[in-house]
Amino acid sequence: MNLLESARFALTGVAANKMRSVLTTLGILIGIAAVIILLAVGAGTSNNIKAQIAKLGTNVLTVSRSTSVGGRSTGGQAGASRTRSTNLTLEDEHALTDAVLAPDVARTAPIVQAQGVTATYTSATHSVASFLGTTSSYFDITNSTMASGASFTEADQQAGNPVAVIGNTVASDLFGTTTGSAVGQTIQLNGQNFTVAGVLAVKGSTGLNDPDDIVVVPFSAAQNKFTGYAPTLASITVQAASADVMNQAQNEIQMILDARHHVDSTNRDYQVRNQAQILTTATNTTQTLTILLGAVAAISLLVGGIGVMNIMLVTVTERTREIGIRKAIGASRGSIVTQFLIESLVISVIGGVAGIAVGFAGSAFPVLGVQPEVQAWTVWLSLAVSAVIGLVFGVYPANKAAKLRPIDALRYE
Repeated sequence: MNLLESARFALTGVAANKMRSVLTTLGILIGIAAVIILLAVGAGTSNNIKAQIAKLGTNVLTVSRSTSVGGRSTGGQAGASRTRSTNLTLEDEHALTDAVLAPDVARTAPIVQAQGVTATYTSATHSVASFLGTTSSYFDITNSTMASGASFTEADQQAGNPVAVIGNTVASDLFGTTTGSAVGQTIQLNGQNFTVAGVLAVKGSTGLNDPDDIVVVPFSAAQNKFTGYAPTLASITVQAASADVMNQAQNEIQMILDARHHVDSTNRDYQVRNQAQILTTATNTTQTLTILLGAVAAISLLVGGIGVMNIMLVTVTERTREIGIRKAIGASRGSIVTQFLIESLVISVIGGVAGIAVGFAGSAFPVLGVQPEVQAWTVWLSLAVSAVIGLVFGVYPANKAAKLRPIDALRYE
């Protein structure tokens, strides 16, 4: 019997029990659809995190204060924490721009912060999550663009002009949906009048933090009206020359500040946060999550494969007399094996194709706020896996059918 004849017998067998075949393919369908959707969710999450970090600048380092500088025995209590006043100053910020000592640092921006700032416009109020005083270079370093208006200038910084750049969240609460109308308006920040110079483009939420809930004013204006002229900065934002020299820039920053603060790697009174390291950590985390999601989906595929084997064993039992007749009139063992393998393969591939269609349909909708992104390799892999399942889980039933002796098969009731 040739391959086409075996395929015809297999398709006849599948069609003879339509409901059973449909229910069997359903197990494969669910498994394949789950694989595609869950891997798409993992890919969508990873790309979403990468996009959010890219909006904040991938070659950005943040130097911040740290009060804990180690532990030792003090006052008779072992392991007590030793702390001291920590200062990041404008002189530290200027030192980081040294072209000789820090050739991989492109630019810097000092940051001062004020807490509990409330923005008011007519009868609308908004509690600002992040209030910063900095220089105009901050916007270039953090990859901040304007939705309307413009950032304040170096002249504003030098003169201490009361101008402000606000985030989209602040603008929406104060001015409603027409955030562009905020430009040129006067708002009150803790009762102090500030003119809105620009509204930042939306960056989107990064979890618990909302980068759009921000007000940025010139460094000198923040000192004049909010923080006073204390020597301590909240942080220093640093832009590396490129994303490829992030580690070199970090080493240069640490070398300069270690010398200025008279500390070393064991007792540093500051910390440097590397945006590239955050991106790497986030990517590794989402990759692990994707693998776990894929493993969970693979279990449902395994269950579907077991269902295929179970149904094929039932089919062999039901068609024992048919197998005996075919072998009695000359059908070879190979043709019997081929027939049942093709039958198992057809069921699995139909389920795989239907699962791919369902997977694409399911991936069109957001899942927990994440837009799934189907990757081409998952589709081809799913189709290949469905075929492999048909072959692997069909081998045992096919062999069982082929091993039947004609005389025993014909006597089977």
